[in-house]
Amino acid sequence: MNRQPADQMRLSQSFWENKRITVTGGAGFLGSFVIEKLRQRGARHIFVPRIEDYDLVRLMDIQRMLDDSRPEMIIHLAALAGGIGANRARPADFFYVNLMMGVQLIHEAWRRGVGKFVAIGTICAYPKYSPLPFKEENLWDGYPEETNAPYGLAKKMLLVQSQAYREQYGFNSIYLLPVNLYGPRDNFDLETSHVIPALIRKCMEAQERGEGQVVLWGDGTPTREFLYVEDAAEGILLAAEHYESSDPVNLGSGYEISIRQLADLVVRLTGFDGEIVWDTTKPNGQPRRAIDVSKAERYFGFRARMPFEEGLRRTIEWYRAQRGIGLPR
Repeated sequence: MNRQPADQMRLSQSFWENKRITVTGGAGFLGSFVIEKLRQRGARHIFVPRIEDYDLVRLMDIQRMLDDSRPEMIIHLAALAGGIGANRARPADFFYVNLMMGVQLIHEAWRRGVGKFVAIGTICAYPKYSPLPFKEENLWDGYPEETNAPYGLAKKMLLVQSQAYREQYGFNSIYLLPVNLYGPRDNFDLETSHVIPALIRKCMEAQERGEGQVVLWGDGTPTREFLYVEDAAEGILLAAEHYESSDPVNLGSGYEISIRQLADLVVRLTGFDGEIVWDTTKPNGQPRRAIDVSKAERYFGFRARMPFEEGLRRTIEWYRAQRGIGLPR
């Protein structure tokens, strides 16, 4: 969806073609699209550390990975992430794993003179009742929503570290705050998935089994903003090419939708003909999420391109194809 003018594409190719790039999490959902876009830009030296070979929570594995890859740039996408249920079940893991991966990786990258570090934060770092739309300067105005605060705060520490290392050492690191991502290749495991893949799977499976209802958490009133994964990958690479500050930058679509509206849309697009039942004994999560996306466009020319309904349709079609199911009649 994101097409650059020919002159901009040539500049991108000259930027990437001889650069050694390490992409942690490059085998994952977002990472797979970042790798594709890097290759489209002419990158030839891309290293993707696999979890089977490197446990990036362990300092020795980080050091060995950097010995093997010798990167000039690190794009740090690897994270332990999930929906409200996963965050509530494993808050200590979500804090420790994300903190230790990021903090040690940034420190070792600085020690070895890596030219640029791209750190990916999370919308969960914002205060629970941040004014809308979320502006980057509101990040420190309160405590995050409780169900995912350990995850959000662990990722937020990478911003503190990025700014401290730039101030003291001149280390070139940037920090991006993407909203909830969605798209083909997402995680559809109901134990760990986010809201969109969980909704899609629940509706499709209920339709197959002839069930008349799908039960969802909360009351459907919270709002969220979603960013198509291919747009997110484009934003990350534009920032890597053009942004040179440790001040945080939001990555989003600028489109806010309630969970109830989202559920209705998924019901229509999947062909589910039952009803949605809201389990109000379960938490809603943060009341509203919508971000100010102007800074990303101003500083590195990023604007999301994928219309939300079209992106949702593509996601459903991809998941249906993976499961070998025909389109609804």
